[in-house]
Amino acid sequence: MAAPKMFDLTGEVAVVTGGNGGIGRGIALGLAEAGASVAILARNEEKNRVVVDELAKAGVPAIAVPLDVTQRDQLAPAMEEVERKLGPISILVNNAGIAIMRSALKFRAEDWDRVIETNLNSCFFLSQIAARSMVARKHGKIINIVSEYSLFGAPAVIPYAASRARWCRPPRRWRSSWRLTTSRSTRSPQDGSQPT
Repeated sequence: MAAPKMFDLTGEVAVVTGGNGGIGRGIALGLAEAGASVAILARNEEKNRVVVDELAKAGVPAIAVPLDVTQRDQLAPAMEEVERKLGPISILVNNAGIAIMRSALKFRAEDWDRVIETNLNSCFFLSQIAARSMVARKHGKIINIVSEYSLFGAPAVIPYAASRARWCRPPRRWRSSWRLTTSRSTRSPQDGSQPT
């Protein structure tokens, strides 16, 4: 006997960045089990295929769009592809993230920039793209995955902690400026910073 659904997302279209492994994969599978069509945006095409096959077993439409979230010019086309294939996006989960382990005294500028672009900037720009459609339809949810490092930090992952901490508060400001009532950040109980 199947367990009852906690909630029903039938008819919703969800996008999960970094949805091909770790926490992102679990979120994607959970959304599919609740009935949502799911698109995963991630770099590794082989891992993408494996997860899309898993999502298809839930009986919902599922696609993967290869995407490196640090490539800003690829963000809008990726989201447009999702909407062309699955319909208007109603759930965006900003999950993709990386951590580069190095002491503050040895951290290189290019590594700092890569972490910030992946974990911070891409979340804003993808949210902005999704929100344009959500605001027009007065329907949507944006979820930002953060980390316990957001609160406590760690000497070897300073840019990771800084980039994730930045998402603990902005959703309240977004709600007022974008008139979204459903944007939020969710802390992960563990560090899910696997490259995707």
